[in-house]
Amino acid sequence: MQKRKQTIGLLVFLVIVWGINWPLSKIALTYAPPLLFAGIRTVIAGIILIIAALPKRKQLHLRQLWPVYLVSAFLSIVFYYGFQTIGLQYVPSGLFSAIVFLQPVLLGIFAWIWLGERMYGLKIAGLVIGFLGVASLSLGGLTGSISPVGVLLALASALSWALATVYTKRNAARVDMLWMTAMQIMIGGVILLAAGSASESWADITWSSTFIINTLFIAVFVIALGWLVYFKLINEGEAGKVGSFTFLIPLISIGSSVVLLHEQITLNLVIGMLLIVSSIILVNVRLGRNAGNVLQTPVPGLGKE
Repeated sequence: MQKRKQTIGLLVFLVIVWGINWPLSKIALTYAPPLLFAGIRTVIAGIILIIAALPKRKQLHLRQLWPVYLVSAFLSIVFYYGFQTIGLQYVPSGLFSAIVFLQPVLLGIFAWIWLGERMYGLKIAGLVIGFLGVASLSLGGLTGSISPVGVLLALASALSWALATVYTKRNAARVDMLWMTAMQIMIGGVILLAAGSASESWADITWSSTFIINTLFIAVFVIALGWLVYFKLINEGEAGKVGSFTFLIPLISIGSSVVLLHEQITLNLVIGMLLIVSSIILVNVRLGRNAGNVLQTPVPGLGKE
């Protein structure tokens, strides 16, 4: 029961902070160039995690594991945050986040192919319905200019995130998860910061209180704590099922974008929400002999492994 409550709490935390990340990032981008902003927030998060990991420094094994850290850094941080931060300049934040959340569908497929997770009828239906829910949010759920470049960058973010999740879980037995998260974020942040320093100007950053507060919040809660929680959940349960709950994040993103950025919504939001909730239920239930047991090999802490 205690583990169940802990897991639910972690999922709620993750959905909320990753949801409000999108409008907060959109606001911060009015004060700083995209790559420098991505690098600053990620390096801050990396420093925090490395300090937290220092008591376990014997488990770093940098000489043996540096290729794993490097690949993970590119997939989880450089590509994901690079595409995301640049893409947010082209489309509304709520719409961009909705497109990125094709990721659970890709993750469900990749986890089936590379992690050997079961793929059955209800799970397939749930993933498809979840994608339709995200599509409902994207196609008319928001008003604003829709740039093909922005859409492609959102899709690239989704692909890199799904690949990063599968890669991390495949290597979970080899690495300490705290060091894995700390190193990928720190390496990725340094690369993004170097790229930003080479192509953008630090003089273009406006160091206002809004920018500083947003950046620190994103660095601490969205990146440092958010990735730790995400990989903890992924490594303790089925990647595809944990991923299904991230379908909820666009709802938080769109809602907070309406409040913070005054982005407009239509009834597509309601349709998308219903489809997304249906998706999560289908991905996590099994009918038949064990129909009385609602969750089948569920998200960690919510049932038997």
